[in-house]
Amino acid sequence: MNTLSPDEKAAGWQLLFDGQSLADWRASDAPGSFSVKDGAIVVRGPRSHLFYLGPVANHDFKDFELKLDVLTFPKANSGVYFHTRWQEIGWPSQGYEVQVNNSHRDPSRTGGLWGIQDYPKVVAPDGQWFTLTTRVDGKHVQTWIDQQLVADYTEEAIPARPKGLEQRLLASGTFALQGHDPESEVHFRNIRVRLLR
Repeated sequence: MNTLSPDEKAAGWQLLFDGQSLADWRASDAPGSFSVKDGAIVVRGPRSHLFYLGPVANHDFKDFELKLDVLTFPKANSGVYFHTRWQEIGWPSQGYEVQVNNSHRDPSRTGGLWGIQDYPKVVAPDGQWFTLTTRVDGKHVQTWIDQQLVADYTEEAIPARPKGLEQRLLASGTFALQGHDPESEVHFRNIRVRLLR
């Protein structure tokens, strides 16, 4: 776990998580919501977001492919933000959120782009590791759960956004893992990225 094969290295993949610590990551709101156990980032506790602030691409990603292995527990709600920016408190105001939710009361399920192109079906059951892939190429965003395509979205020239999501726009930025609420537990491992250009 949390290593790259020679083929992955040759293809340009880089690790964002060392499997042992939260080095290169910084938590907002409630840092205690994040810990490392058995080679995974464990997310459990009050609302908080863990932002990647490390050296890869100077934590400013535009066109990329991101892969993470994810394990959810019953009633878990989390997310993986991209094109976002560090902020000390609150829900990230910039960037998109790829939803991670297989059994929470929120009807937006894993792999959807929360608030923009939600996905209603459960593809990955709780209690089983799956790979969540996000690819951003220009204005085109795609997500997969394992090999299944979930989101396929192209941002319009002047996108309509609901109140509160005005900055949910493609630009560039870093990644963040979401701690949603104290009843939610999600694990992340094998976090790796490949720049497309």
